[in-house]
Amino acid sequence: MRAKRELWSGRLGFILANIASAVGLGSIWKFPYEVGANGGSAFVLFYLVGIALIVLPLMLAELALGRRGRSDAIRSILKVASTSNASAAWGLVGVLGVIAGFLILSFYSVIGGWAIAYAVDTLRVGLPAGEAQAAQARFDALLASPLKLALYHFVFMAVTTVIVARGIKGGIEEAAKILMPMLVVLLAALALYSALEGDFAGTLRFLFAFDAAQMKPHVALEALGLGFFSIGVGLCVMITYAAYAGPQIDLRQVAVFTVVSDTAISFMAGFAVFPLVFAEHLDPSGGPGLVFTTLAIAFARMPFGAIAATAFFGLLTLAAIGSAISLLELAVAPLRNALGWSRTRASLACGLACWVVGLVTVLSFNLWAGWFPLAMIPLFANATLYDLIDHLTSNVLLPAGGFGLAIFIGWVIPKQVLGEELGRLSRSKLAFLRWLLRYLVPIGIAAATIAPFV
Repeated sequence: MRAKRELWSGRLGFILANIASAVGLGSIWKFPYEVGANGGSAFVLFYLVGIALIVLPLMLAELALGRRGRSDAIRSILKVASTSNASAAWGLVGVLGVIAGFLILSFYSVIGGWAIAYAVDTLRVGLPAGEAQAAQARFDALLASPLKLALYHFVFMAVTTVIVARGIKGGIEEAAKILMPMLVVLLAALALYSALEGDFAGTLRFLFAFDAAQMKPHVALEALGLGFFSIGVGLCVMITYAAYAGPQIDLRQVAVFTVVSDTAISFMAGFAVFPLVFAEHLDPSGGPGLVFTTLAIAFARMPFGAIAATAFFGLLTLAAIGSAISLLELAVAPLRNALGWSRTRASLACGLACWVVGLVTVLSFNLWAGWFPLAMIPLFANATLYDLIDHLTSNVLLPAGGFGLAIFIGWVIPKQVLGEELGRLSRSKLAFLRWLLRYLVPIGIAAATIAPFV
């Protein structure tokens, strides 16, 4: 029994939902520390090129495939494969996307819980003293408490589940219409605060001054990988969302608005973070702790720092929820179609299962922190269960899904599918898009995937 097909109310709702999906922890949390860890301007240049030539074409392809199939990720691919006389085995690409999305959400929700915890604690007790030891001690205390992590993980998943259970128009779309304006206003205010209180000129030099010494292959591949993680192509999320798009919606506009908005918000996040970091002579390459420790130190030393920090971690929570909604819908849609369940039942089942699986990540930071299941393999000698799940999804399932989609759309299905769904593409533009999907996109994905092992 197939679930009744729902639709977005119109182009605006669809665009905002896609932007909310793309703008998550990858844009607000991961973008600043990846830029800092990879030398700034060169990384930014590679990131923009990768977005334009690899991420955007694959997003266009996913959107076209989703509206053509008009179902969940797995069934949409199977339907298009069937009408193209292709093997049903291509449906495995959709299966990979659903599995990857579910696993990513399981640890993504835990990190989203960190943001909630920091917002609540900062509002309740303020910031620690502006010293590295105090900021690190707060972060370590959070990670050391499995009960606290599990509780905030539950709160995050509960909010996400309730939104998805309310449906496309009444839940996901309405949430996007609330979350995205709030996120942009908060981020703009924080970027202005950071520019006034921090080193804005140093940030401009760091992000945009050309440094030829940083033009290295590994920097390019890291930038490409971030583009995939940040926007979420290859997961089949865009296939799932596009299935709810009516024929009147221009998918090209949706893709361009989504990519441009995500990139702009990523830069705004950089302008909210780096001026404070540089003003306090802190390390911009602080890794994942840049937001939760380094930035906390900077806020503690600034006027009205506690207020700004509370707003920032609230912003981080909003961004994370926007992406989490799409990841949960990715799993809910095929479950509804396969079992005939109501949206509420499917959402509760997927949300609860995701919370339970996420406990593995919770325990990896404390009780299981010293357990390295694959210690006999040098590459994973110091990898916890969380590290292994992160590696499996980010370095195996996500690129495999993107590679499979590029081959399927570029080589297997007729070019008319892209032409008809994307609409009014000239013959030359359609040929160029198909060339990118056939050659540059899979080569870029393969290069970014094997780079860590070379």
